Amino acid sequence: MTVSLPADLASQLDKLTRATGRDKSAITIAALREYMEAEAWQIADIERGVAEAERGEFASASEVNSFFAKYGG
Repeated sequence: MTVSLPADLASQLDKLTRATGRDKSAITIAALREYMEAEAWQIADIERGVAEAERGEFASASEVNSFFAKYGG
């Protein structure tokens, strides 16, 4: 796989390789793994929410009001 990085990101990657002694591939793989895990979590959470909505599982007006009374908004 070949990726073209914007100059600012390439510069940051170069600085990080020098500071850590790790190569670009190792840093890129670690960053991509973190990103993929975060995206997978978000997608799964959205899919759970959509499934709940499709089953008609919504918070009542009272539950919503209680939430905002407690946490603000």
